[in-house]
Amino acid sequence: MADNPHIYTTQVDISSGSVPQPAAAENVSGDQTALLREMVILQRKTCELLGDLLTQVSQQQRQRAAELKAWKESHPELAQSCRKASEALTKVHTQFLATVAEEAAENSEVFVDSEYALSDFIDRHGPRIAHFNGVMQLFAQLGSPPAVRKGDD
Repeated sequence: MADNPHIYTTQVDISSGSVPQPAAAENVSGDQTALLREMVILQRKTCELLGDLLTQVSQQQRQRAAELKAWKESHPELAQSCRKASEALTKVHTQFLATVAEEAAENSEVFVDSEYALSDFIDRHGPRIAHFNGVMQLFAQLGSPPAVRKGDD
C-alpha cells in the first residue's frame, strides 16, 4: 500500500468558490422550475393538437365507412361479386408472389453484382405487383362483409 499512496488519497476543495451561493442556487432552481412549467404547457398543447388530429381522422374514417356501407347496400350484387373475386384472386396472388419470391431468392447474388439485372427484375415484376395489390385491395374493401357494431349483436 505504501507503493501507491496517491491512489488512496482524496482531496476536497473547500474554498469559497466551490460552494454555490444561496442566491445562485435559488436562481438555478427558479430557472429549472420555469423550464418544467414551460414543458408542461407545451405537452398540454401537444395533447390538445393530437386530440384534434384524432378527432379529424376518426371523422374521416367514419365518413368513409358510412359511404362504403351505403355503396354496398345500393349494390349488393356487385359487393358479392367483389367478395368472390377477392377470394379467387387471393389464390392467384399467392402463387404469383411465391414465383416472384423464388426468382428473387435464386438471383439475389446476381442482383447484388448487376444493377441491370436488379432493374430488369423490378421493371418486370414491380408494376404488376403494385397493380395487382391495388386491385386486390379494392376487391377486398368493396367485398368485405359489413362491420358488425357492438350494439347490433
